[in-house]
Amino acid sequence: MEIIPGRGVALAMIGDHRTRVEERVGRPGLGPAAVRPAVYDTTPKLVITYAPDDTVELVEIGYSGQGGEAEASCDGVQLTHRLIDDVVAELHAKGYTSTPCDIGYDFHAGFSVWSMRVLEAREVDPTAGEDDPRCVVEGVSVAPYGYFGGE
Repeated sequence: MEIIPGRGVALAMIGDHRTRVEERVGRPGLGPAAVRPAVYDTTPKLVITYAPDDTVELVEIGYSGQGGEAEASCDGVQLTHRLIDDVVAELHAKGYTSTPCDIGYDFHAGFSVWSMRVLEAREVDPTAGEDDPRCVVEGVSVAPYGYFGGE
């Protein structure tokens, strides 16, 4: 699923009304529809936070673990289910700039890659040892950079 930095993904853009999103992807697949955020049964999972006026405020994409089209990507770079240092290095090489945050990196273009440390490095790198401390990108959040605390 290709992200559009600062805007979202083709299925859900910042500012879209919930009814438009649900016309494209259906009703949330997990929990009651009023739950915030709404989790949609797509591959990869799409998690949308709606503002009080029911417009998209934040678009998040989780890892699927399947690779390829089933992962979040940006500008030809697979973002999710990869080592965070590799993802950040590839994005920086393409000219994207970022600032570190407590769980990952916020990119000035309007997205964040992050890890809650659920996955271990050996799940994406067969040469990694049991105690390998490297983080795996488990999700991507898309919104204007200011949403993440930037200016």
